[in-house]
Amino acid sequence: MTQTTNLSSVRRPVSEANGLPNEHYINHDIFEEEKHALLFSNWAGLAVGADVPETGDAVPITFLGMPLLLIRDRSSRIRVFQNTCRHRGMILVETAQKIEGAIRCPYHSWCYATDGRLISTPHVGGPGKNTHKDIDRTTLGLTEIRTHIWRDVVWINVDGKAPPFEQAMKDAIQRWAEFEQPMHHGGADSRFDLTVKCNWKLAVENYCESYHLPWVHPGLNSYSRLEDHYNIESYNHYSGQGTLVYRQLEGENGARFPDFTGLSDKWQTAAEYLAIYPNVLLGVHRDHAFTILLIPDGPESTVEQVHLYYPSTSTDKALRSKNTAQWKDVFEEDIFVVEGMQRGRHGAQFDGGRFSPVMDAPTHCFHDWTAKNIQAHRAASHKSA
Repeated sequence: MTQTTNLSSVRRPVSEANGLPNEHYINHDIFEEEKHALLFSNWAGLAVGADVPETGDAVPITFLGMPLLLIRDRSSRIRVFQNTCRHRGMILVETAQKIEGAIRCPYHSWCYATDGRLISTPHVGGPGKNTHKDIDRTTLGLTEIRTHIWRDVVWINVDGKAPPFEQAMKDAIQRWAEFEQPMHHGGADSRFDLTVKCNWKLAVENYCESYHLPWVHPGLNSYSRLEDHYNIESYNHYSGQGTLVYRQLEGENGARFPDFTGLSDKWQTAAEYLAIYPNVLLGVHRDHAFTILLIPDGPESTVEQVHLYYPSTSTDKALRSKNTAQWKDVFEEDIFVVEGMQRGRHGAQFDGGRFSPVMDAPTHCFHDWTAKNIQAHRAASHKSA
């Protein structure tokens, strides 16, 4: 029998609320429920456009057990398909590659165009007969996953029922409207992965608050202090933190990254960090931005995929590498915290914890969104049962 949980105390005001129950971090049935209630039913981050930079580039991705294929088609549009042949369910692409012609199934050689159309069915009507009246190729193209690209993130809505992306993310898009301009992935020296032994939600919770800075990030806090930070809360959408003090990185010769163009004066000294629900963490600065995709791997493990972006393609390589190393150090400082909280969720008497009404509001914002979506999913499931 699927386990259920009482979420009523989670939905209370931050001054009265408890955090999510332990089961939401350690229980496999609850993880499966959240997969549908939080990740498949909303706009989740799967990858970045820089993963498929050229026409024909294809990357197989397993997302929450679902085999997907990320591809840049012949018209340079990024698409996501189920990586599953419509004939007998064979996996189509096993390794990242460039598709020069068609996507060919290795089992019976059914072939698909990069836009998903079924274009060849050899011997389907018998030896030498490549068509059959009962096999309608127009209805047997690859199953396409609803996709949108924003800030180079490939957002997917697996169940196809979420509001249009521009509507669902309207508040965040408007907040960072000044950054709606070209940005360029730094390349191989501007990406790295961290595998952490925690539930993916703990990474969101830790990222969206600044309360922990003095103790977990003493180096960062030495110049961008706790008191320089402010909370960002958009209930039902996102939460995070901002700082009024951002210090640009300098190279040995005093070199700096160029700025994004046309930014208001606020961004000369400020930076912001948003957790876009469910699983994308974004940061913007006057001279660079970053994206962290949280890819759940069961209830107690998460892969954090980190990508850094710049206003120009001609940034200094040594400075890029220095920036990547600096951020990697910062994000690695958080590992013992999220893994410690994960172990703490095995304390049977832990009640989800209490929030500081002043410092923890961004985290409560995420818990409230999580509980609301799970309650809606349970109500819908009960109604259809």
